[in-house]
Amino acid sequence: MTDTIAAISTGLSNSGISIIRVSGPETFQVMDRIFRGKKSGKKLSEQKTHTIHYGFICDGEEIVDEVLVSVMRAPHTYTAEDVAEINCHGGSLVTKKVLKTVLKQGVRLAEAGEFTKRAFLNGRIDLSKAEAVMEVIRAKSDLALKNSMAQLRGNVLKEISELRETMIHHTAFIEAALDDPEHISLDGFTNELKASIIEIRERLYRLISSAENGRMLKEGIRTVILGRPNVGKSSLLNLFAGEERAIVTDIAGTTRDTIEETVTVRGIALSLIDTAGIRSTEDIVEKIGVEKAKKAAEEADLILYLADATAEVTEEEKEILSLIADKKCIVLLNKIDLCETPDTSVLEELTGQKVLCISAKEEEGLDALYDTIEALFFKKEISYNEDLYITGERQKQSLLDAYEAMGKVLDSIEADMPEDFYSIDLMQGYESLGEITGESVDEDLVNTIFREFCMGK
Repeated sequence: MTDTIAAISTGLSNSGISIIRVSGPETFQVMDRIFRGKKSGKKLSEQKTHTIHYGFICDGEEIVDEVLVSVMRAPHTYTAEDVAEINCHGGSLVTKKVLKTVLKQGVRLAEAGEFTKRAFLNGRIDLSKAEAVMEVIRAKSDLALKNSMAQLRGNVLKEISELRETMIHHTAFIEAALDDPEHISLDGFTNELKASIIEIRERLYRLISSAENGRMLKEGIRTVILGRPNVGKSSLLNLFAGEERAIVTDIAGTTRDTIEETVTVRGIALSLIDTAGIRSTEDIVEKIGVEKAKKAAEEADLILYLADATAEVTEEEKEILSLIADKKCIVLLNKIDLCETPDTSVLEELTGQKVLCISAKEEEGLDALYDTIEALFFKKEISYNEDLYITGERQKQSLLDAYEAMGKVLDSIEADMPEDFYSIDLMQGYESLGEITGESVDEDLVNTIFREFCMGK
């Protein structure tokens, strides 16, 4: 990487400031040609690292903007290269003009994610940390942000490194013993290896099992609000959203299509989907809405099933409940403000679970609902020293490959195969885990990963 790159690292909007990041071997030579200090006569190339300087960006004799420039010298920078960050005024026009002035000096416009890619290629961060950078930017909830920050601090790297170290230790011992059987004995090693592989598989299984919760942390819990027409589904969506996202009337069948809204409840992101009321109907448009509601229920992580406290449980309702019996479901009895003694017994008998009484109109019973959602998916307080959630499908697949390889080692032990068979699968597991941290990954995959990043990062 001999070229110098630049890009706008903040969004293009009429904000207070924008930042243009420049990175590469020619960074300060370029800055010397376009920066004029307000007070000091020193060039930026002569300034100390990690200092900020006030002045102007100039295109020839024209002053483009009044700026502050951060000077950061390799290797103690984000990319491990020389870096300058130009803090200019935040208007989109002036920001583009400052970037254009930089690019006119032979600097190349950075590709999406190229700064982070350089940080990885220069050994500044491993691949799991690089991916965590983007997860921090895209985080939709407090828990997602905390998990991404834990990965950025190296929690994934630490766990994967420990597992790989154990695998390579066993492999090296086997190879050494096979090369020098007179001095290194394999007597009793098989039992020791078996116990170690079982422990490795348990740790891998915990990480793999965390991937579903990790997906929900990242994308939000896909939550479908389901029920008969006019039970208050749209009112509940509006209550969660804090605004009128869905039309609410006393006319049954008002909602004809699914309505989606992402909300955060106690740090947990819920991707809420309000659906058409499920009932038999001859209305063609409403029929389509009912079918979409059923499909959404099939794909849901969580179903909030609403019933009406002022109405009897119908046979149609019993049929709906039987269709979602195998899903994670919270049954809610709504409109309790309209009756003195809400009866939950029939619904509890049908579902085998405690029914929560709420009033979406009066905002009653929500704390109990939030408590139940937390209990269904996550601990109330997640300790990020102990709990690690895998959020990427790529990482999950590498863990599955390593888990399978360790299973083959156990199969070889049970079949009393020669020790060199163990080495083959141990190394396969070692390589699979190396794909997570980037220690054994090809260039095409690296390019694919970083193309998913935003510009300027």
